[in-house]
Amino acid sequence: MESCDLGGRRQGPIWHRKPGPAARRGVIVNIIHSVKGYHSKTIRFLNVAFDSSGDSLLAGDQQGNIYVFDLNGNRFNLVQRTMQACTALAFNLRRKTEFLVALADYSIKCFDTETKELVSWMRGHESSVSSISIHGSGRYAITTSRDTAQLWDLDTFQRKRKLNVRQSVGIQKVFFLPLSNTILSCFKDNSVFAWEFDTLHCKYQLPTPVEGSVLLYKVFAVTRDGRIFVAGGKSNHLHLWCLESRKLIRIIQMPAKVRAVRHLEFLPDCFDGGSNQVLGVLSQDNVMRFINIETCKLLFDIGSHEEGISTAAVSPSGRYIASVMENGSLNLYSVHALIQEGDKPPPPMFKVVEDWSKCTSEANKLAMRVTSGRSERPWKSKGSKIQTRLLKLQVDTSLENKENELPGGLNKKRLQALLKGFGEYPAKYRTLSALAHWSAIFAETPYIPLLAFPFVKLFQNNQLICFEVVATVVVNLCQHWFEYFPNPPVNVLSMMENVLAHHDKELLQHLIKYNVTSQVYAWPLLETLFSEVLTREEWLKVFDNIFSNHPSYFLMIVVAYIICCRAPLLHCDQTADFEYFFHHRNNLDINVVIKEAYHLMEATPLDIHPQRMLDDFVPLTKGQYPVFNKYPKFIVDYQTQERERIRQDEIEYLRERQLAHELEAKAQEQKAEDEAWYRKQELLREAEEQRRKMLLEEEEKLAERRQRLAAVKKELKVKELQFLDASRRRFLKYQQDQRQMELKRLDDEIARKASMREQETAATVQDMEVRWMELESRRQLFEQHLIKDQEAVTKEMKEEVDSRRRKVDLEDHLVQRLVEIDREEKQKAQIVTEENLAKAEQKRVDADWRLQALHKLRCDDQDREKRYNEIAKLLHDNRVKEAELLKAVREAEDKKDTFNICVAQWEEVIWKKAQLEEEQKVAAAAHEHRKQFLEDKMNDALELAEKLQREDGYFERLRDLRAGRTEKGVEHQQVPRLGNICLNDLSASESSSHVSLDRRREALACQERELMAEVRRLRQKLASQARTRRPPACFQATKWTP
Repeated sequence: MESCDLGGRRQGPIWHRKPGPAARRGVIVNIIHSVKGYHSKTIRFLNVAFDSSGDSLLAGDQQGNIYVFDLNGNRFNLVQRTMQACTALAFNLRRKTEFLVALADYSIKCFDTETKELVSWMRGHESSVSSISIHGSGRYAITTSRDTAQLWDLDTFQRKRKLNVRQSVGIQKVFFLPLSNTILSCFKDNSVFAWEFDTLHCKYQLPTPVEGSVLLYKVFAVTRDGRIFVAGGKSNHLHLWCLESRKLIRIIQMPAKVRAVRHLEFLPDCFDGGSNQVLGVLSQDNVMRFINIETCKLLFDIGSHEEGISTAAVSPSGRYIASVMENGSLNLYSVHALIQEGDKPPPPMFKVVEDWSKCTSEANKLAMRVTSGRSERPWKSKGSKIQTRLLKLQVDTSLENKENELPGGLNKKRLQALLKGFGEYPAKYRTLSALAHWSAIFAETPYIPLLAFPFVKLFQNNQLICFEVVATVVVNLCQHWFEYFPNPPVNVLSMMENVLAHHDKELLQHLIKYNVTSQVYAWPLLETLFSEVLTREEWLKVFDNIFSNHPSYFLMIVVAYIICCRAPLLHCDQTADFEYFFHHRNNLDINVVIKEAYHLMEATPLDIHPQRMLDDFVPLTKGQYPVFNKYPKFIVDYQTQERERIRQDEIEYLRERQLAHELEAKAQEQKAEDEAWYRKQELLREAEEQRRKMLLEEEEKLAERRQRLAAVKKELKVKELQFLDASRRRFLKYQQDQRQMELKRLDDEIARKASMREQETAATVQDMEVRWMELESRRQLFEQHLIKDQEAVTKEMKEEVDSRRRKVDLEDHLVQRLVEIDREEKQKAQIVTEENLAKAEQKRVDADWRLQALHKLRCDDQDREKRYNEIAKLLHDNRVKEAELLKAVREAEDKKDTFNICVAQWEEVIWKKAQLEEEQKVAAAAHEHRKQFLEDKMNDALELAEKLQREDGYFERLRDLRAGRTEKGVEHQQVPRLGNICLNDLSASESSSHVSLDRRREALACQERELMAEVRRLRQKLASQARTRRPPACFQATKWTP
């Protein structure tokens, strides 16, 4: 049989050579997880589960390590460490790499096998989860505990529904039916309900089992097609239900050795279409038997009394069976090998229980017995219906079955902590664990295993009876044993030594002579209960007498054993010989010892008789066990604390050692990575050196090529220079020839032009005479045109000046109108309240304003006189220039270029006229824009002023006054035109008009600013006066603004 020890490895192969079909009892590999160290131990596996393909196996141990075994790839991998025991496992059918694990803290976690990360954490149970059922779609899961079942959405990991029941009922299991949308719930009162998954409405309820049956359903199984439902419990009967007809179709009776069913599992077959026929039944004897539910034939079994099975799982493909053994290991079986082995003719394994006379006839029709040969089918009458109420169990049950009918016994609350830590009660430590939970001293007493050993061997099939017998022995036979804990019971040993001294003083003296105390000759017999020195039959005979007498008889039989062995003891003279004698069997008639014990009971004086110190035999109390506290509690508590401290230290040490191993592994990995990196760097450096050498060689070759290329270029340059020199010489010669030809041509041209110049001179003289005559006529005509143009220009200038004056007047009027309207808007709020003050101040303001206006008019008159003088001066200068021009024209008549000068002057006059026209167009456009703007403003202001005009005439007077001032200013600005104007007078008049208009605008703007300043001062004065007086009541809320 191949064996695999996981040890401290995280991954590795499962087997080195996969066993063939002929493996012993079909076992492919036995997997254990051992921890080596100061205290070497084996970590127990608790649960197993297959994935949907059946090629991967999930297993969890009591320390929370979760392993995935790839059976096809022959690899195992540690995917998670939860640090606490798992109570259930299941693969997520939808996402193949995820799995669910239920932990001892009542939570369910989802992990990923590839990333090894936590996917989700689900809480909600208040007790340990016993099973996890996954829906066929893989989207939902049902987790079951003893008090509730919860439905989870595996996409969001949120709880959808919760099934609550009464505490008195309890839940056994809730799971999805295969290939359907039905949830099956099984309760502790044997009721089975089917629920519709979508609506969670109850579809049906299976009928109650046969009346009078004490078979309580504990375990369940369903075929892959969801048609057959099997239930079993604390009996050797199995009930087969047809879920389509909702009837009990068969009752299967297992062999007599099967007294309780612990687990059920159907074995799939690739060719049965889901209607599985082979059922695996795990019974209380830790053997899993596979039977055919149709023929009731035993096909094969796995496990034995020595290698018992705790739980098992079958792969969906039907190829493998994984079982968790009682010793904590994991066995993987090949179904093919088991079937082949089962086909061999085996010896008879089971006997048929024939005592069915007490059962009803109808129950006989339903029941079938499992045999190792052919099956016995029930006889059915025509038209008969299956009625589960007709089935009754036997009234006379066997003695072995009575073990299962004992009351509860152990306190479950005390054992929950042990069950939570290990997931189950270890087989060889269950009785000792029960004793330790009964009283704390038994966990610290080193000889308790020796004391309990014979009873464990005697009652190995029923741990409850074993515990109660040991407890009875401790309460009655071990009186006063623990008063001197942790030392042996000195008081009890002293009583036996007194009895020995009374009946065999010589033997006692011999023992004292060789320093052999009662702890050597009496205590080994007491702490082992004679199990080391007697055979099974002798031991049973002795304890038949011990249990039938007073507890002091137990001490007397020890003394009797020593006295009956006095002959060999008197020949011993070494301490080691005495120790060996009382730890091994001796040639002694046990009947003589029993008779001697009765003799000692009768012949011992009452003052030294143990009966005086020991109480009578007392059975255990009913309902609950008695409190055992006859020991020094402080010592036990101290040892418990020390042991707990040592355990914590050991856990811390193991954790630190594990961390150290992990750090060492990481350091080794880092070292390997560093070495690989250095090797890679070395290779890169070598490659770089090689590339550098190649580059140097290439550069040398390139340098040689460049030298050769430079030599070639030098030769080409020399040839090019030679060619250019030859070309330059050829070109110089050509230029010299061309220049000689040009000189010759120039000489000929000079001669020709000289002759032509003479001819032209004669023709020019004649032509000048003709031109002089033409110029004289043109001069006269030009003078006439000049006079006409001067008159037209003078007329145009007059019209332009008049239009400009009218435009200026209009603009002034519009500006005044706009200023007055603006002033009216600003003074609108003050007019009504300050009308009297305005009238009082009006005369002073008018006088000041007239004085200022007269002063400004005088200044304007002076400015106009200066402009008139300037204009007169300009006219005088123009006349002088005109006279000079006429003189120059006369002089030009005698010269050759006179006509050209006149033409140039005429062109200059035309250009100036065009420039003047452009400026006039620009001025007209600006005038139109101003006019439009002033008209818009005037229209807006007039609409507002019409309302104000009706209230007071003050503004009318002010407007008339300003209008009169404007007309007066316009009259003063009118200048009489001069009678005569020359050709250049056009530019002078135009410039003077522009100067007059600009100055007029500046004067109006200045006057406007002064007027506005005066208005502001008046408003400030009125506001200060209003603040000194109490304002009118009707204008209290008015805010005045300048």
